[in-house]
Amino acid sequence: MACGSCGTTENGVPKGCKSNGNCGTGGTCGSGSKLAVFDWLSNMTLPSGEERFNIFEVRFKNGRKHFYKNPENLPIIMGDIVAVEGSPGHDIGTVSLAGELVKVQMKKRKITADHEDVKKIYRKASQRDIDVWQASRAKEEETQKKGREILGRLGLQMKLSDVEYQGDGNKATFYYTAETRVDFRQLIRDLASAFSIRVEMKQVGARQEAARLGGIGSCGRELCCSTWLTDFRKVTTSAARYQQLSLNPLKLAGQCGKLKCCLNFELDAYLDTLKTFPKQDLVLKTEKGEAIFVKMDIFKQHLWYTYKEERFKWFRLTLEQVLEIVDLNKNNEKSISLEEYEADVIIPEKVSFEDAVGQDSLTRFDAPKTSKRRRNNKNKNNKKPVAAVGNKQPVKAVQKGKPQAKHPQKQHPKPRPKQQPKPKVNTNPNANQPKAEEKKTTKPRRNNNNRNRNNSNPNNGNDSEK
Repeated sequence: MACGSCGTTENGVPKGCKSNGNCGTGGTCGSGSKLAVFDWLSNMTLPSGEERFNIFEVRFKNGRKHFYKNPENLPIIMGDIVAVEGSPGHDIGTVSLAGELVKVQMKKRKITADHEDVKKIYRKASQRDIDVWQASRAKEEETQKKGREILGRLGLQMKLSDVEYQGDGNKATFYYTAETRVDFRQLIRDLASAFSIRVEMKQVGARQEAARLGGIGSCGRELCCSTWLTDFRKVTTSAARYQQLSLNPLKLAGQCGKLKCCLNFELDAYLDTLKTFPKQDLVLKTEKGEAIFVKMDIFKQHLWYTYKEERFKWFRLTLEQVLEIVDLNKNNEKSISLEEYEADVIIPEKVSFEDAVGQDSLTRFDAPKTSKRRRNNKNKNNKKPVAAVGNKQPVKAVQKGKPQAKHPQKQHPKPRPKQQPKPKVNTNPNANQPKAEEKKTTKPRRNNNNRNRNNSNPNNGNDSEK
């Protein structure tokens, strides 16, 4: 049961309304509606003498649904846009469910047919009603921005999360969240005078706010509360403890700031599995001493124990081994040491990545890359020394009698002369003589120039050998 825009073309290619999950036409397919119910009884005729159930489920903005009765027996089907009773005026919504399945939904919410919340359906919406409804919906974003500006001016400790206009445009509902009680009487006056409408304030919780706004969870999918989850059950930290999860609030909390609802999804399976495990406060009695519980792996059915007196080492045991020790302790018998039990535990080897089809290693990006600056500096240090340009000191010719080394760059550098102690200050005019002697003894530049000149002149080596 799909609307016309969700059908396929002649070539079998789906058209799609490009609404990304929100049906803009309000068709009978119910795509985008929160937990849309497929009416599998729509093609079945009622028994003779049985009247059709005269209450319909109508959907509004953000999946808000209410039940309305049809006193005038209008021919209404799923997907029709109807004008229903409001407070005051009328509201516009889309029929999301009709027929016998409405009884099931009303029973689930514990609402009877004569309940005060079950209001009337006035008529099918005309084109004028739809135009006014769409014009009112278009003003919601601007109204929310101005409402937040008024909140900031008044300095109220509350957060305005959403605004919803009634179908006739005469009333707007402001949804807000606040941690403490807020006096918003002055806020209502300012909002009513700013927008010339009837204002209704509704406080919602953090989870209801996330459900209305929507988003993407840490699993990569849309939030459960905004897609299919209708009731919010209590989530406690004990659910994380039973599943052996670390109590890290950054990982356990959702976008609403509360514990994730998905912690309850697999909790029953964990509780059923933990029934076969011994209690964590149980002490095992062995020949070497008493052992206490440390941690467990529910999937592999492995448990870690350690001795009370020697807690520096943990011993891995299987569930069968632990139950065997427990049975021995019940008969007032002590089991063998944990070292002997651990020796019998078979640990499966981890399958590493195999390069079977010429693929790259998964860890090819783990090694840190050396920067270009470091590489250039290393190459500069390995280069041969070059003679200084513009050196005005005279260079002596190489003496033929003294042999020169073929590779002077490989010679070990001469040890640096020890620094002489500073001379004492003296009034003697010959006090500057030691400094002159130091200048004569140190000749680093002359040696370097000689070496560089030898390297540049290839005939120097032959002359020295002669």
